[in-house]
Amino acid sequence: MTTPFDEFIDDIKKRRFHNHRLELHSDVVSRGILRDLIKSCDGFRADLDSGKIRYWMNVVAPGDRGRKIDLFIGEPAADGNGPDLEKVRIVIENKSVVTAHRNRTNRFDDLKKALESIHGVKKEAIIIATILVGLAERFLNIPDQVKKRYKYQVAKFEKKILPRLSSGDQSLWKEFNWAISMNRTDDPRTTVEHFQKLPRRNSAYTHEVGYDYVLVVPVYIDNVNPPEIPRPNSLNIDLDREYQAMLEVICKAYMARWHL
Repeated sequence: MTTPFDEFIDDIKKRRFHNHRLELHSDVVSRGILRDLIKSCDGFRADLDSGKIRYWMNVVAPGDRGRKIDLFIGEPAADGNGPDLEKVRIVIENKSVVTAHRNRTNRFDDLKKALESIHGVKKEAIIIATILVGLAERFLNIPDQVKKRYKYQVAKFEKKILPRLSSGDQSLWKEFNWAISMNRTDDPRTTVEHFQKLPRRNSAYTHEVGYDYVLVVPVYIDNVNPPEIPRPNSLNIDLDREYQAMLEVICKAYMARWHL
């Protein structure tokens, strides 16, 4: 099956490199999950079609000093301008640990704070996390390093460098050896183990503070070789099965909480 994460990989192929400083990955994933929920969950689709609920992207989380929620689904405010934060139904947070696995702790903290923020205003809200975990041992940092060197030579970058990215051109490693971020062989597994510490809950226990589903997505992205979602992979994660299971959990919880 095609998942929103495959669409994200296709987007990198079109753009030629992964810009981890932008929210492109999150936006693509959020739209894809929303689309698949509409297709697969009748009650959710009916509520969206009727206007009972709406969706918003990059909404400022309640009481969290400007932190934003990637996909926020719930009832609109009385004036129709934006969401009623206290009537949230589904929240999806998309994170990634691709360029440097040392950032796993920061992304973990981001997800924990988002969880506490949403649960604090609506215990029944369905709270989901997706996490891209990079498998590459080295990553060519284009946005922070290579592209900056061509700041005043944009045309040259686009003509001489951009077409070579994500093409398998191994000479890029030597040419830009000063722009390589390194990861250790065991970093992906260590990162997954760290995210397994996120609180999770049985969907029937809305009083508990925990994610209803945490989806880990193995990706191979290094900006030199063609990006991919490896199936199979070293983490033994069946993305297609896990993604389908996540959609089923969301729909089942949604129907139980708002359609019984």
